[in-house]
Amino acid sequence: MSNAVAPAIEGSDQADAPLHVAIIMDGNGRWAAARGLPRAEGHRRGVEALRRVVRAASELNILYLTIFSFSSENWSRPATEIRDLFGLLRRFVRNDLATLHRDGVRVRIIGERAGLEQEICALLTEAEELTKDNTRLNLVVAFNYGSRQEIANAAQRLAREVADGKRDPATIDADTLGGYLDAPDIPDPDLIIRTSGEQRLSNFLMWQAAYSEFVFVPIHWPDFDKAALEGAIAEYARRERRFGGLAAKTGS
Repeated sequence: MSNAVAPAIEGSDQADAPLHVAIIMDGNGRWAAARGLPRAEGHRRGVEALRRVVRAASELNILYLTIFSFSSENWSRPATEIRDLFGLLRRFVRNDLATLHRDGVRVRIIGERAGLEQEICALLTEAEELTKDNTRLNLVVAFNYGSRQEIANAAQRLAREVADGKRDPATIDADTLGGYLDAPDIPDPDLIIRTSGEQRLSNFLMWQAAYSEFVFVPIHWPDFDKAALEGAIAEYARRERRFGGLAAKTGS
């Protein structure tokens, strides 16, 4: 992801709508605990919420939707929970991929694939290949993803070019490094939403979030729906985005 300018949303009449929304889907476990249910049920209901939000994003003419589905730090969770999460991923791809493709959704994956099971890597590749020509909505899935590692990987690639004599260090600036991130063709998120009341990035899109607006909602992810998404977008639309300069609306 970079500061690249993306094409206008076809048919959109929402001047204040964000082009790119990113979501930290938090609270599956707390949702389940509050109901006396196993954490696995919370994750299953979280997948249902994801289906709702993908549909809603398409209906609201959002062009990019990035979701934080599995952090590189989630490996510290119990093995049974990781197994459940991967099982949900398998079922989501196998059961929902055809629908996503039919609805014009392009699936993109960011994050580390080295060390993942071959079957998981094959599923991720299948999702990307099948949907690569779709244009209605870009669903960017941050899987086995950590922003610090993404930035470190970009720096390592640039360092190798310098060591090999292919690049002058003086040519490296913020735009150059941004071009070596996982998806440099995708514009930075306008709006980042985190559910469940937590107010932190948790190693998610830290480079790309430099000028993003943040909306933190108290509801847990399994209860998130189109109305909640519309509420977050309405909050975003009410804000004046200055980018270090004067407010465009008031000139103050």
